[in-house]
Formats: sequence, C-alpha cells, structure tokens
Amino acid sequence: MAAYTVDKTIDCKGLSCPMPIIRTKKAVEELQAGEVLEVVATDPGSVADVKSWAVRTGHQFLGTVKEDGVFKHYIRKSHSDEVKTEKRFPYSASHDELMGKLKANPVILDVRESMEYAFGHIPGAKLVPFGKLEETIDQLRQHQNEDVYVICRTGSRSDMACQVLSEHGFTGVRNVLPGMAVWTGPTEKETK
Repeated sequence: MAAYTVDKTIDCKGLSCPMPIIRTKKAVEELQAGEVLEVVATDPGSVADVKSWAVRTGHQFLGTVKEDGVFKHYIRKSHSDEVKTEKRFPYSASHDELMGKLKANPVILDVRESMEYAFGHIPGAKLVPFGKLEETIDQLRQHQNEDVYVICRTGSRSDMACQVLSEHGFTGVRNVLPGMAVWTGPTEKETK
C-alpha cells in the first residue's frame, strides 16, 4: 500500500465479531484526523464489518487487501465535524421472544458467515452473510412488511444489518439479542 502511509496497525488475527470492531474503534480514537489505521484480521466477516462501521461513523474507508488469507483494512480518521455518532438499531427481540415464535415459522435472517451458519443455526433461518446483504435486498423484498428477526453471533453485525434493512424500507425488523453465541434454543447443522 505504497499510495499512503499507515500511521497505526492493529492485529485482530484470530478474533471474530465483535472484537475487530471494538479494537478498531479504540484505535481510531487514538489517531489524529487524517491519519490511517491498518486493521489486520483473519475473520472473513471483518470485510463487511469494518467497512460498514467506518461508513456509518463518518470515517473514510480506503479499502481492503487480502494476502494469504489475511485481510488488511485501511481507514482514514475523519475530522471531528465529519464524524457521525454511532447509532444502535432501536428494535430488538430476546431469545425467549424468538423461541416463542418458532412454531409459526418466522422470517429469520442469519447474517453470519457461511461456516458459522453451517456449524449451527436456528432451524428455518435463511443465511444472508452481512457482506452480501445489500445485493440480496431485492430477493428479500417479499418480507418487507413482515416481522424479520436478524441474528449474528453477538448482536453487533445483526445491528448493522437491521439498520441496512430499515433504510431499505423493511418495517418489522428486530435485532435478536444477544445472538447465537449464547442461543440455547434449537439448532441444526448443515451437512456436506
């Protein structure tokens, strides 16, 4: 990346959502406006997560480079008048609430990566990795006015997904908290 200078690098290899974003937030706070942060990660979900976080907070996402299974994300810190307050999606559903609706076959979107989904997901949940959500919106339009439960591992990626869906006119979106990391309801696995 000879086109610009990296002012700080953080190592997020081996970490999964939400840790790369948590570390990115902290590192960006320590930079001066105009400085560039390099986030080194191995989680494929970080590709969409880091870009989405930067865009939603007003920082300049410069791009991602993949080298030997490692993702290097580049963010330039914006000036204070360009930074946006990070917002949380206001509507959520608890595990108990979702479990109470499972017999009615609700619309559940699992926005984790395909490998996470394969190792265990809520029966009937549709896999839509967060990084592919924007390109899948038209296919999801049939559910635009229904209750849609969105889940990820911890509630962070699903929060961003709920915001995207809401911005595209989906009216009944709910972020399932705290996510699959502590889900005790029924699960199923994908078989090869």
